[in-house]
Amino acid sequence: MLAFLILLMSMASLNLYCIHNHMLESNHILRFISWVVPLIIIMPMGPLIYFYIQSMLNPSFRLARRHRLQFLPGIIDIVPQLTTIIFLTGIYMKVIKYDPEPWGLFIDRYNMYSDIPRWLSLTIYVLLAFKFLRKEKTTAGNTDKEAIRKWLQLFITIFLAFQLIWFIYLIPYIHPAYSDWLLNKFDWYPIYIPIAIMIYWLGLKGYFISLAVNTEKAKKTISRVTKEGSTQIMSLLQKSMEDDKLYLNPELNLEAVAKHTGVVAKMISTVLNQHQQTSFSEWVNAYRIGEFKLRIRNGCLEQLTISALAMECGFNSQATFQRIFKQSEGVTPSAYLKTIGSNN
Repeated sequence: MLAFLILLMSMASLNLYCIHNHMLESNHILRFISWVVPLIIIMPMGPLIYFYIQSMLNPSFRLARRHRLQFLPGIIDIVPQLTTIIFLTGIYMKVIKYDPEPWGLFIDRYNMYSDIPRWLSLTIYVLLAFKFLRKEKTTAGNTDKEAIRKWLQLFITIFLAFQLIWFIYLIPYIHPAYSDWLLNKFDWYPIYIPIAIMIYWLGLKGYFISLAVNTEKAKKTISRVTKEGSTQIMSLLQKSMEDDKLYLNPELNLEAVAKHTGVVAKMISTVLNQHQQTSFSEWVNAYRIGEFKLRIRNGCLEQLTISALAMECGFNSQATFQRIFKQSEGVTPSAYLKTIGSNN
């Protein structure tokens, strides 16, 4: 919803850019596109802001059919383009006389006064969002939700300030004598410069806020792994080791196991830490040590050195193997071999 809001603001800015650079006058294709494709779409902005506020404070919020009805007033934004299409279609079908003057006059006047319902709609929805935000309470100690509230409060404040600036431009519609003076003095810069700033600010700030929210959701989801869920995950992990023998790969890492099993990497770490009381590296190395001991019993040392056998079991260096083996068995590999020999 925030992305769509930024898109609508960008389209309005693009329209002004094309007008100020006389692109619509010099390029017939662009001029025709501007006749039939609406670039200034304001009416959906209010509902988008209101629903965005709700969705940020209530992650389970979804747009229902009754919510979508609030976007229907957007037809106000496309009346000029619909008028142009009707006129051109009527000319083509020879049911309308070619006289563009009254049609053009209607579109010009409509474009002038359509800003009034647009301003009213956006202002009403921003105030509703402000009211909703004030009613929502933050749970004590919930720093993440409080950070989101602060972002939304600033978000609403910026839009309220923009509405005040826009209101100044509505005054000439009520008192036309001021219209030429205002536009000749300031043009539309007091409107479109804030919009340009808001586009970048909303895009960057909104992205990082959304990223933080999604990261927090992922953490909460991972932390709520049930016993049944962890059992299923462990079954997949054990299969990857016992049947597929991934541990024999010296370059094996958490991401590779996640890709192989289809289980999120953070979920694997959580299950191993919380339900197996071990880390990923310790868990994989336990399989490698087991493989080494199994191959010793099968007489593999008759053809290989200890170091070569360790490499075949998935260790990437002699030093690492020596250290991990002693941590696991309490003795060095050489001492372990002597114990095996004396038992035999």
